[in-house]
Amino acid sequence: MTTQVALDDTVQAAHRTVLDSGLAVRREVLGDEYVDAALSRNAGTDGEGLQEYVSEFVWGGVWTRDGLERRDRSLVTISLLIALGQHNELATHVRTGIRNGLSRKEISETVVHATAYVGCPAGIAAMRVVQQVLVDELGPLQADETTEEDA
Repeated sequence: MTTQVALDDTVQAAHRTVLDSGLAVRREVLGDEYVDAALSRNAGTDGEGLQEYVSEFVWGGVWTRDGLERRDRSLVTISLLIALGQHNELATHVRTGIRNGLSRKEISETVVHATAYVGCPAGIAAMRVVQQVLVDELGPLQADETTEEDA
C-alpha cells in the first residue's frame, strides 16, 4: 500500500464520518420523511452529489459546530433565507425552527427585524410564507394568544 493510497483511504474515511454526522443532524432537525424524500428524489440524478455535499458540509460541518444552539442557528438561517428571497427553503427552515424550539412570536419577530434590512417588499413576501407555515404547523393565531414576552 502506498502512502497516497493510505492517505486517500484516510480522507475518504474522514469524509464518511462527517457525512454520517451530517445525515444524523439533518434527520434530527428536518425529520426522516423530509430527508428521505430529498435523497430519493435526487438519487441517480445530477442532484445526488449536491445532496451529499449539503449533508456533509452544511449539516455535518456547520450545524455540528459549537458556539450556537440549534434554535439560534434556525434564527440565523431564517434571517438569511429572508434576505436571499429563498422562499421554499424559508418554509422548510420555519418548520425546522419550530422543531428547534422557536416560538411563533420569535419567528414572526425575526421577519419584522429582517424587513428593516431587506426592505418591505421582501419582508412582506417572506411573511406570507411564514404565516402559511405557522398556520399549517401551529394553527391560526388566536385573538387572545399571547406569549410570556408579550405579558
